[in-house]
Amino acid sequence: MKISEIETPAVLVDLDVMERNLARVAQYARDHSLRLRPHTKTHKSPVIARRQLDLGAAGLAVAKTGEAEVMMHAAPKEILVAYPVVGHRKLERLMGLAGSTRISVALDSLAAAHQLSGAARAHRREIGVLIEVDLGLKRVGVQPDEAAAFAKAVARLPHLRYEGVATYPGHIKMMDETGLAAVKTLSNSVESLVDRLSAVGLRPEIVSGGSTPALYHSHHVAGMNEIRPGTYVFNDRNTLELGACARHECAATVLCTVVSTAQPGQVILDGGSKTFSSDRLATGADAGFGEVVEAPQAVFTKLMEEHGFLDIRRCGRTFDVGEQVHVLMNHVCVVMNLHEQVYGVRQGVVEEVWKVEARGKLQ
Repeated sequence: MKISEIETPAVLVDLDVMERNLARVAQYARDHSLRLRPHTKTHKSPVIARRQLDLGAAGLAVAKTGEAEVMMHAAPKEILVAYPVVGHRKLERLMGLAGSTRISVALDSLAAAHQLSGAARAHRREIGVLIEVDLGLKRVGVQPDEAAAFAKAVARLPHLRYEGVATYPGHIKMMDETGLAAVKTLSNSVESLVDRLSAVGLRPEIVSGGSTPALYHSHHVAGMNEIRPGTYVFNDRNTLELGACARHECAATVLCTVVSTAQPGQVILDGGSKTFSSDRLATGADAGFGEVVEAPQAVFTKLMEEHGFLDIRRCGRTFDVGEQVHVLMNHVCVVMNLHEQVYGVRQGVVEEVWKVEARGKLQ
C-alpha cells in the first residue's frame, strides 16, 4: 500500500527515522553504562517495546497496571510501574503479572507502600520498590530530606524489595544556559540523595531518572545509573522546538486530508480534537496545534471534534480539496492514545501496520 491509499486521519511513522532513534539511544546508554528502561507511554505498542528490548533495554517502564498487562506481550524481563499503584483491583491485577516477570513500583507514600505490601503478602510475591523523590518538578515524590526516613520505612515492610530511587527531571526543558545549570543542580541533588541513603545503610542499587529533553545529558548526573526516556522513539514538535532533537529525527506525523476550502484564507482538515492533542508548545509560543510539513507558514489555529482549522493567509499557496498533508503534532504521546493503529512507512510505502494496544489503558 502507498501512503496516498491510507484512509485519513492516520498516524504515520517513518521506520528509518524511528529505527535510528532507537539505535542511537541504545548506543548512548551502552557508551555511558546506563541502564535503559524506556517508558512505553509514547508508543504504547508491544511491537516497538520488543525492538527496544532487542536493542539492549533492561526492561520497560509503564504508567498504569493496564499498560503493564499489555507490555507483557513484549516478554520483558522486568517492568517498572513508574506511578503509585493505589486500589485493590489494580494491585490484584499487578500481582497476577508478578509470577511472569520482575515487577517494581515507584511510590511516594506509606499508604501506597502498605497497600502494595499487603497485596504482595497475600499473593506470596516480592515486589520491588523505587522511592519517588521530587528534585524540582513538584509533581510527585517525597522531599530529599524525607527520603532516608521514608526508604527505611518502606524497606521494613514485608514482601517489598527496596531497590533504590526514582526521579523525573521534567522541569528541565531546554538545554540552553539555564537548562545546563539545572542539570548541574540536579546532579548535585542526586549525589546528595545517594549519600543520605547510603549513610543509613540503604545505598540505592538503582538511581532512575532521565527524560527526552535532557536525555543526552544524563551521563552528567552523578550517581544516576538508569534512564527512562519515552518520547525519543518518535519525537514531536515539542521535542523539536525545545532543541532536544533535529527535524530529521521526528518520525511520526499525522496524515490528513483537506476536506474544505470554502472559507477564504482557511483550510479544513479531517483531523480535529479526536485526532490531535490540544497541548500547546512547551516553549509557550502561540504556534497552534501542529506544523503542516508541506506548508510551515500555515497556522493550525483551532480544533473541533472532526475539524482542524488552518489559517493559510501567509502561505503564499492554495490547497485543493482531497489534497493530503502531514502534520507534525505538538505532543505525540497523547496523539498515539487517540489512534487505534499506526502505519509504519519506508520510502513512501506502508511496510507495517501495528495496533496501539495500550491506548486507553488508564487503570
